[in-house]
Amino acid sequence: MRISLFLCLVLFVFSCSKTPKSSSIVKNEEKVKALISKMSLEEKLGQLNLRGTSSRVKGELPEELKQAVREGKIGAFLNVMNKDYVKELQRIATEESPNKIPLIFSRDVIHGFKTIFPIPIGLAASWDPETARQSARISAIESSSYGVRWTFAPMLDIARDSRWGRVAESPGEDPYLASELAKAYITGYQGDSLNNPTSIAACAKHFLAYGAAIGGRDYNTANMSESLLRNIYLPPFEAAINSGAQTVMTSFNEINGVPASGNKFILNTILRDELNFNGFVVSDWDSIKEMIFHGYAQDLKHAGELAINASLDMEMTSRSYELYLKDLIEEGRVSLDQINFLVSNILRVKYKLGLFDNPFVPENHDGNLYAKSHLEKAKNAAINSSVLLKNEKILPLNKSNTIAVIGPMSNQPHEQLGTWAFDGDKAHTVTPLKAFEDAGIKINFAKGLDYSRDKSSQGFYNAVKAANASDVVVLFAGEEAILSGEAHSRATINLPGAQEELIKILSETGKPIVLVIMAGRPITITNIIDEVDAVLMAWHPGTMGGPALHDMLFGDAEPGGRLPITWPKISGQLPLYYNHKTTGRPPSKEKYVQMDSIKIGAWQSSLGNQSHYLDVGYTPHFPFGYGLGYTTFEYSNLKISNTVLESNQLVKVSVDIENTGERKGKALVQLYIQDVVGSITRPVKELKAFKSLSLKKGETQNVSFEISTEDLKFVNNDMKSVIEPGEFNVFVGPNSAEGLETSFEYK
Repeated sequence: MRISLFLCLVLFVFSCSKTPKSSSIVKNEEKVKALISKMSLEEKLGQLNLRGTSSRVKGELPEELKQAVREGKIGAFLNVMNKDYVKELQRIATEESPNKIPLIFSRDVIHGFKTIFPIPIGLAASWDPETARQSARISAIESSSYGVRWTFAPMLDIARDSRWGRVAESPGEDPYLASELAKAYITGYQGDSLNNPTSIAACAKHFLAYGAAIGGRDYNTANMSESLLRNIYLPPFEAAINSGAQTVMTSFNEINGVPASGNKFILNTILRDELNFNGFVVSDWDSIKEMIFHGYAQDLKHAGELAINASLDMEMTSRSYELYLKDLIEEGRVSLDQINFLVSNILRVKYKLGLFDNPFVPENHDGNLYAKSHLEKAKNAAINSSVLLKNEKILPLNKSNTIAVIGPMSNQPHEQLGTWAFDGDKAHTVTPLKAFEDAGIKINFAKGLDYSRDKSSQGFYNAVKAANASDVVVLFAGEEAILSGEAHSRATINLPGAQEELIKILSETGKPIVLVIMAGRPITITNIIDEVDAVLMAWHPGTMGGPALHDMLFGDAEPGGRLPITWPKISGQLPLYYNHKTTGRPPSKEKYVQMDSIKIGAWQSSLGNQSHYLDVGYTPHFPFGYGLGYTTFEYSNLKISNTVLESNQLVKVSVDIENTGERKGKALVQLYIQDVVGSITRPVKELKAFKSLSLKKGETQNVSFEISTEDLKFVNNDMKSVIEPGEFNVFVGPNSAEGLETSFEYK
């Protein structure tokens, strides 16, 4: 109730304000300019420093730290999670420092603060910007009660290789879907007004092409053409900046030979000049220093020079700015104008956040931590994010059945929170086992394996015993939280430990098996999918994963997710993504030659002359956009309003969707376009729109989309955004591999 009254008061204050937004911007710029003129060089350099630890400041606040704030030598902190310390440091900054400049306190609030939502790749699987927005809004409300006014989220790195650990934090492989989610995240974190005490500044990361790391190995090199960079990896960041993102974080990787933290092309040319970004850029943890290891900087001083001249405003944890910027200015290698520019960017954000007027957390702002409404939205998010991959008429389960609850992820309150859930308390997590027990389901419980990497078969006997005494087995498998996220890349992405062996032994009981996967990435299940009757991908579902899974498994809710990333058969297919190029010898079902069909002693030939793997073919296990529900849909009557599109016109595409199953369900209708011939080769398909609709049994709805010339644009090799005349194919269906097709011509 306290937070509700507080929010009402805040909204009332802002609704009564008669100051136009443009007037506020002008006033803030005047304030920034006036403050800059009064600051000493030491104070200016202090604003460029972000200080903190890898988790949190512990013990007593060091006197030297307080003195540094007193002298204006620190502009922001990360990971200070003691409310008293936040208040004391802010008091010193605003009362005792030379110009009373407030601090910004920051934290990795990635998919929840106390109430933990599904991991970002799970939220992306919802294909629902509103679900993403709600997760960010609740995250902001809860975390701002601790003084956090800046989060290092959202991560907008396009991910095409599931070996990469940070797939867990990614919006998936598609730039359109990622851009829609980017807008929602920024709106959620930053709210209707940045100076609302429940709003926190968002940070679009990692700039740029971090998800293109070679081999899916974290921190690795990214090599690509500039047109690929602009067509695939840049759009989500552009969407975030256009939505008002206040900060951007550089990536660890190098792009075409130049590390991001010293890359003038991406930070000045693209970010500042082309995208008109006027917030501030922060380095990732030690990334300025790491330019030395890249072989791009001679030493820490040189690294600082490169970063500052690339317009990287604030340095996280490493100390090149603090130690060497004054010398670099005196030596003429860094200009005072550049310092003023960067400091202005930081002060501008602090003014927008209202920190100069209200630097402290309001006394009546308690964050409403773990509020019933927050938990309910987290549960709904887990339902919307879960993807049903297989169902041999076993789901939904009958509540009168006895269920064998088995598996290393069945009762792991910490693990189901997922990566980057620093502040989530596992004591508040509701696991599947707990949810089943609370619902009065008749269960026989046996872990089988103690944790996901467990290779011991010691628990198999009890697991088989539980299965034999039950009607159905629900096996909760996957990865522990620590196996995905930053620095947690995997060469093989099958179920770790002895989980596959456990599944095969349980299948010998003859009991139906429902496999529920909790993991931070797609998991290759080719070896065991025939042993199970259903597969539900829950990702790491967060605090309310247990109740969400209960409702889905027993039919009180329907899994609402669709894959935001292509699911491979084996890791050897990676990188794998739907919007690939066709090649000069595209594969086909008619010409594909499977390895085992080749005769012994066969004459050397090219075996079909196509681009594929002899052993696993050319298709994924499950395509981008794929996901089942508890009913079926039929697509028909695809119509296009006109077969010729001219400038400033629209093409309307419509299709009928019929629920042909036995119960109400949700259809996610997806529209893709193919530019058949281009001045640079174009992808086989590109997502351009999607719509979700709920249909009753037997109901038919007509769904329509409008295609404009904007949907046909791409960046060519001259780095120009162009629309080229020619033929365009249009696909409408339930995923990227199925559906109806039509075409039109652009003149």
